[in-house]
Amino acid sequence: MSERVEFNVPGTDLSLGVIRHGHWGRPVLVFPSEAGRAEDFASNGMVEAVQDLVDAGRVSFFCVDSADRWTWSDNAATTEERAIRQRDYTSWLEHAVLPWIADQLGGERSLATLGVSMGAYHAVHFTLTHAHQAPLAIGMSGSYDVRSWHGHGDHGDATYFANPVSYVAGMHGEHLDWLRSVASVLLVVGQGPFEVQPTQALPSTLAFAELLSEKGIPHQLDVWGHDSAHDWPWWRKQLAHHLPRFC
Repeated sequence: MSERVEFNVPGTDLSLGVIRHGHWGRPVLVFPSEAGRAEDFASNGMVEAVQDLVDAGRVSFFCVDSADRWTWSDNAATTEERAIRQRDYTSWLEHAVLPWIADQLGGERSLATLGVSMGAYHAVHFTLTHAHQAPLAIGMSGSYDVRSWHGHGDHGDATYFANPVSYVAGMHGEHLDWLRSVASVLLVVGQGPFEVQPTQALPSTLAFAELLSEKGIPHQLDVWGHDSAHDWPWWRKQLAHHLPRFC
């Protein structure tokens, strides 16, 4: 594991961090669960769950902090205000994290994205908006409609372009054709505790998979059983089940 490295978020006083696990292999940009930190992935056993892949040089994880406390988890702000702040977080990823990853790897390489819970939203959203850099997304137990996240106020352009359910529904023409040719999304969700209430992960994942189907965007949907909960033990199992075929 590398040491934590921090970078300022453009246009703010925030500083967020990134940690690397692994020395070689497919680079995976990892988003934590809601309001989480870069350390959470390892501390919750996710690296250990696929340690064989890490040790074999098949995968490197680049785990980032979230900015959710300032964006989507700030219920005092309107949905549009939170979406505008999300753009600053995306700018941090684009202008600080990705160049650092490229420096670590000795040049730019195609990334995969990965996230659990709210991190699944971040992973899928980043791939759908940056498929030229990160064409594969793995979202586990995610919710993909930001308008449902205890928001208030009017929804403007920032909300639209931060909301996969909205902008995917609006896609057409050459851009949609291009996205179909490069992007792939894996949606994983359980049917057990907390996957419906309060997270709405199960219904949101099913609805979003249907939307991807309607748009012809390559994706896979994997629904686990009624014992599969919205929690780290199940995310460890799901990661160990799916990741080997991607790296």
